[in-house]
Amino acid sequence: MKLEGIIQDQLNCLLEIKTDDGYTIESVHYRTTLCVSSQVGCSVRCAFCASGLNGLMRNLSSQEIINQYEIAKDQGFEITNIAFAGIGEPLLNFENVKQAFDYFKSIGLKVSFYTTGFPIKYFKELLHLNHDGLTLSLHSVLEEKRKSLIPNSHSIEELIQVFENHLKTLSSRKRKLYSIGYLLIYGENDSDEELEALANIAKRLNIGVSLLKYNEIESLPFKTTPDEEYEKAFLKLKSHGVRTTLSNRYRTRKIGGCGTLMVNRLAGARML
Repeated sequence: MKLEGIIQDQLNCLLEIKTDDGYTIESVHYRTTLCVSSQVGCSVRCAFCASGLNGLMRNLSSQEIINQYEIAKDQGFEITNIAFAGIGEPLLNFENVKQAFDYFKSIGLKVSFYTTGFPIKYFKELLHLNHDGLTLSLHSVLEEKRKSLIPNSHSIEELIQVFENHLKTLSSRKRKLYSIGYLLIYGENDSDEELEALANIAKRLNIGVSLLKYNEIESLPFKTTPDEEYEKAFLKLKSHGVRTTLSNRYRTRKIGGCGTLMVNRLAGARML
């Protein structure tokens, strides 16, 4: 693998890395965190996500996952945290992800995961890893709506039951490492009904919600929620007693937001 180039704005740096068989994947660095990819493409194929537009090409090897860190480190980036939040569903490449996870932990890095919980047998295993944070990406809590947004997924109740059973075994301190990820998409999953149901699930699990703001992708029909509606959704969850965090400034960038990473990005970006 080799570095093809770096795209940067004021906050994030996106590293385009070429695999030995000619694919280009993306990793994102912000502050001291590196978001790494686990696959070339993605078979979960979330409707709103650029990463899975062409499906799955192949899994990355454990060394290819580690190489993303080594390449970024060689470029002088300070890295104390690894987030499996790049291209791909880490559970669909779990053996290689676990090997990379073990390596990152062995050199003193903190490691967190973002996952749709699919497939569930590996979700159960992931919950028991000595990770430093895990976000279950729901994006809808209504069964049919979630199926339309995330075609390859388990039923919500099945996921929540597994999550709940694990959380019951944890101390309140450990429970803070877990959250629900919810990407707010204008006119899709932002109704009062959905937000009420989301609040009920968060309270049932006694964990917080990471309320993410959607970044528009040119080839997809979904729209960004206006600021006032985003704040309204935040306040609604808070009014139900749900610990809620908004997208930080790094995750609202075009090259750092949920669903914006892609394989073989089209030409025209400003390369450094």
